[in-house]
Amino acid sequence: MADVSANGQAGQPQLVLQKIYIKDVSYEAPNAPVIFQEVGETEQQPQVQLNLGQKSTDMGNDLYEVVLSLTLTCSLGDKTAYLAEVHQAGVFGIAGFPEDDLAGILNSYCPNLLFPYARQMLSSLVLEGGFPPFLLQPINFDALYAEQQRRILSGSAAPTLNS
Repeated sequence: MADVSANGQAGQPQLVLQKIYIKDVSYEAPNAPVIFQEVGETEQQPQVQLNLGQKSTDMGNDLYEVVLSLTLTCSLGDKTAYLAEVHQAGVFGIAGFPEDDLAGILNSYCPNLLFPYARQMLSSLVLEGGFPPFLLQPINFDALYAEQQRRILSGSAAPTLNS
C-alpha cells in the first residue's frame, strides 16, 4: 500500500477494506432426522451456545487479514441438534496509525465490519438445515476489546478475542 492517499497527502492514516470473503464454513445436524421429531414433541427448550473468536494476520505491505469465527451449537437435552460454524474473513489495508490504534482497529473495527456477513451466513445455514430461524443479536466488539485491555492492564487472565 502506498504512503500517499488518494487526495495526494503523504503520511495520512489510511484504512481500506480490500476484500470480504468466507474462509471456512461448516454445518452438521448429527441427529437428523430424529431430532426434528424430538423438537416438536418435547417441552424441553433447545440450548444454544455461541463461541466467538477473532484472529488477525499481518500479510506485509500494510495488509492485514482479519478472521471472525462464530460457532453456534444447539442442543436438545444431551443430543446436538446442529452445529454451524463460519469463519468470515476480510483483507484490510491499514497504514499510518499508531500501534495502539492499529490494535483497536484489528480487534474492534474490523470484526464489527465482518460480523453482519457472518451472522447472515449462520442464519442461512440454520434455516437451510431445517431448523427455525436463529437471530444472532449484535455483538459489541468495542466493549469486548475494552474489557480485554482492562484485564491485561489489571494483570488478570483475560478471555481473549484471538483464537
